[in-house]
Amino acid sequence: MQDINEMDDAFLPLRDVVFKKLRQEILLGQLAPGERLMEIHLAQRLGVSRTPIREAIRKLELEGLVTMIPRRGAEVAQISEKDLKDVLEVRTSLERLAVRLACERIRPQELLELKQACDQFAAVTRTKDMTAITRADVALHDVIIRSTGNRKLEQMISNLSEQMYRYRFEYIKDASYHTLLIEEHERIYQSIEKRDARGAEKEIETHIANQLRMIMEHLHFPAETNE
Repeated sequence: MQDINEMDDAFLPLRDVVFKKLRQEILLGQLAPGERLMEIHLAQRLGVSRTPIREAIRKLELEGLVTMIPRRGAEVAQISEKDLKDVLEVRTSLERLAVRLACERIRPQELLELKQACDQFAAVTRTKDMTAITRADVALHDVIIRSTGNRKLEQMISNLSEQMYRYRFEYIKDASYHTLLIEEHERIYQSIEKRDARGAEKEIETHIANQLRMIMEHLHFPAETNE
């Protein structure tokens, strides 16, 4: 995901610039679920009038990132257990396909890029910069997806990643999980390097299942039981 400061907003309407800024703050967790979006405060902070703030909030509501509450106004949409499970259920299926195709199609240069992405993720975790860690995690998965050569799959996962970003940030925030993430990335890489499609699918399933567990713990959703 491109940083707001890296975007060329010179020719965009002000409402779109504000929309991008608020959207990124929500996706990165800088505006927390349930946090009220006070037009006057946001206008003062961003140095704009209330009109582009109001227009941006309407667009965010259409994306499901903002909820309008009677007598309270706008607030950042909560992350629901149902939405979380729905997104990760679809992501599991798409990424299983991605690693299977990667095992068949990945080229030597892409395999090298994947190894470098694993090493980069491990290095970035030591900085404790959660935004940088999240980006490194996204970049690693992007290498796998590009290596499939399937543009439709790449587009579908890219669209899903926009929704996944909020959830991804929740488990990245837990530094105690970083060691396990590094190990999981390494096992995924090794499976792809060996062209072990079945092993790669198993590793990506475990990877995403652990993310679901960690996010549910962080958001205080009750753990599932087999009863």
